[in-house]
Amino acid sequence: MNASSSNDSNSRPSAISVENVDFCYGKSRALKGISLEVTRNEIVAFIGPSGCGKSTLLRCFNRMNDLVPGARVTQGTIHIEGVEIHSPEVDPVELRRRVGMVFQKSNPFPRSIYENVAYGPRLAGTSEKGALDSIVEKALRGAALWDEVKDRLGESAFGLSGGQQQRLCIARTIAVKPEIVLMDEPCSALDPVATAKVEELILELKREFTIVIVTHNMQQATRISDRTAFFYLGELVEFDETGRIFSNPRRQETEDYVTGRFG
Repeated sequence: MNASSSNDSNSRPSAISVENVDFCYGKSRALKGISLEVTRNEIVAFIGPSGCGKSTLLRCFNRMNDLVPGARVTQGTIHIEGVEIHSPEVDPVELRRRVGMVFQKSNPFPRSIYENVAYGPRLAGTSEKGALDSIVEKALRGAALWDEVKDRLGESAFGLSGGQQQRLCIARTIAVKPEIVLMDEPCSALDPVATAKVEELILELKREFTIVIVTHNMQQATRISDRTAFFYLGELVEFDETGRIFSNPRRQETEDYVTGRFG
């Protein structure tokens, strides 16, 4: 299958460039010849039925798949901000600082709200309290959480609601100033009110970050993404402006999926 993509965003610099990538778990080929580009400060949604490869590709961008035995890119290249991420000189830990990730289930550390956000900057060498205070406040404001927690920073993060915990995880991610934020079904465990708050936050974060989000919620993709990529059976079927994907897709497989005929 040949995926199509709009050229409208090509005037902006590339944040992520994927060229002819195959990926395998052992002998099982999970991604087949994937090529796509994500430009800076856009929101790209990955959609498709379970097992189609969208989360696998997402985890390739920060080499999270390195942690899975037998998982590997078998051909092709992935560049982040022009750097080939599998080059010997690339440190995966540093890559994961530059390419942050928010998971499906909120996973705050068993620490205070403050310490959750300060954890990454501390690891990066920031120890002065005034500097940490400033980073924590800025990150919590960036995650639209500051006003809700500013008087309880010393309390356990587990005392927050599910939606607040997910926004805390976003604050923890942006506190180390990544260039790209990956989100793997970040709202799947949240109620509609909490989901709306996270979606508003994602739209705000686009000003500073490039965002790639995996979602099963097609309405969510239409609400927040600039472009959408549809995956099926490990292949990229179509990649285009979100409005076009949902209203006038080029491929029959895409139309069948977005109209609910399968998936």
